[in-house]
Amino acid sequence: MADLFEEIVRLRREGVPAALATIVATRGSTPGRETMRLLVLEDGRFLGTVGGGCLEAEVYETAREVLRDEQPRTLQFRLTEHDSPDSGLLCGGEVTVFVEPITTPALWIFGGGHVSRALCTVATLAGFRVTVADDRDVFAGRERFPEASATLARPYAEAVAELPLRANTYVVVVTRGHREDGAVLRALYERWRAGERPRFLGMIGSKTKRAVLFRHLREDGVDDDAFFDAIRSPVGLCIGARSHEEIAVAVVGELISVRRTGQDAAAGWRERRRAGGAPAVVVDLDAGGTARV
Repeated sequence: MADLFEEIVRLRREGVPAALATIVATRGSTPGRETMRLLVLEDGRFLGTVGGGCLEAEVYETAREVLRDEQPRTLQFRLTEHDSPDSGLLCGGEVTVFVEPITTPALWIFGGGHVSRALCTVATLAGFRVTVADDRDVFAGRERFPEASATLARPYAEAVAELPLRANTYVVVVTRGHREDGAVLRALYERWRAGERPRFLGMIGSKTKRAVLFRHLREDGVDDDAFFDAIRSPVGLCIGARSHEEIAVAVVGELISVRRTGQDAAAGWRERRRAGGAPAVVVDLDAGGTARV
């Protein structure tokens, strides 16, 4: 068991998703005993056991589901011919297994401006492992983002190439301009085509900005409607956020919703429009104080 716990610490430190299954209760004769554990990694590898056989196979498959949606589950098995005729385990006992996500969600922020600084702080407090990337050294340093787990000063295409796209990866694009936003999205599109996709992809901006940027991307050969549909923009909860800090709270609120419930904030924005509210225009300021929408 010591190796299993050491592996959990390593996985959480590196932001690699996993699920842990633990036998929490038994009654009668069972193949496993309480506190036996099975750790399942995203790539299918596993460590430990909950007793083997068909019971363990079902627990393993459930752990893979927990990896995908981060929702814990409780499984109960009655090991009798009547309740589990195909299991091959006719011990006559009962086993209860709790399966939980063991993961630290990873947030990659592209852009090192004012909103990004607030977003990094709020997301870190909410339990995200944050990496900030900018193509300028001065806006991607540890001094500017002391809470970040890592910072990258790279051309955006190179930074995207270093991005680990896992089941627990969240991406928010908030660079200093439309051209830089486009560079990030083009690079993400290439990985999308290869089947490498984040759990969440959001971009700050207005409806007009989004339409113009998407048109330019289509002209450059980004022609997958599913990719554009996957980009949440406006990003964040529809709460009327205005300041950088309020926008950061709104964005992290949506990330938490996706993580905990599987629902983004799209419905809230649709309801606002149906109610006749004015579309929100998100204004960001780059490091030089220039407004952009």
